[in-house]
Amino acid sequence: MGSGPRRREENGAAAAPPRPRTPPVPPAVPPRQAPGDFQQEPPVRQSGPVRDGGPHGRPAPRTVAAAVCLVLGVGLLGGAAAGTWLTDKPGGQAVTDGSFGDMRAAWHNTAVDDLFPRVIKGRGAGPGSADRRWLRVAVAPDGNCREGFDPLLVKALSPVGCSRLVRATYADETTSSVTTVGLVFTRSEGAGMRALRKRFAVENLGERTDLMPRPYGARGTVSADFGDAQRASWTIRVLSDAPVVVYAVSGFADGRIVSDPQPAAEATEKGETSAAAQAGLGHDAQGIADRIERRLREAAGEEGEQ
Repeated sequence: MGSGPRRREENGAAAAPPRPRTPPVPPAVPPRQAPGDFQQEPPVRQSGPVRDGGPHGRPAPRTVAAAVCLVLGVGLLGGAAAGTWLTDKPGGQAVTDGSFGDMRAAWHNTAVDDLFPRVIKGRGAGPGSADRRWLRVAVAPDGNCREGFDPLLVKALSPVGCSRLVRATYADETTSSVTTVGLVFTRSEGAGMRALRKRFAVENLGERTDLMPRPYGARGTVSADFGDAQRASWTIRVLSDAPVVVYAVSGFADGRIVSDPQPAAEATEKGETSAAAQAGLGHDAQGIADRIERRLREAAGEEGEQ
């Protein structure tokens, strides 16, 4: 495992990531990105309980049992792949190359709240199988991978291309930790996704600190100080049955610099004593990524049944 990010300068700019001990990822030029229509969620002012912003920049109070969902723009993911249930597990129904194209074209047909819910409940998702609960504090505008990843990770993902990147940031209900979760909709078909998934596994690319995803911190929220130097734990998953890469990166909400970030797979091991492990940041990254991936799969299945 590589060393963590160095301390940022006073102007807030992130220091350059450490040089990898393994050979660098061969450079490649990412494909051109098309403009998107995913709208940014207004910043959340933190004065008491965590709240989400309302439409047109007016803050709206959060209630856990709220029945009205805010739809920003036209949303994210579609279900044009009719009759298809996405699965990355052996024995599940396979997704054809044709449905890959349908999914890629339909990412904007699902409401933001359906893919990035305002509240995520994680039963047994914390250290020692403790229950966790995460509240959404920010949604980023859709964009390309250059906006969400360091250049080396952009190069690592370039074989499958980056059609669209969507992400949101959550805080735990004690507002002590923050986690950015993202979905990269790629340009690749099944063979390309399987090849990239194999490469990530064989070369342990998902555990290299110089390939950590970048966080999304929003001003006026508890994530305001969540920058590159605050990254503490992360997970990256290349799906083999869908043109999607799922990731999450977590850190402390108080803006402390983390010198020894740890991949979630290590931070969640029993008996691990790192700062990320003891604070449950590996569990946050892993638990939120699990549930957002599940929302993606459910959205595709529900649309297919209509």
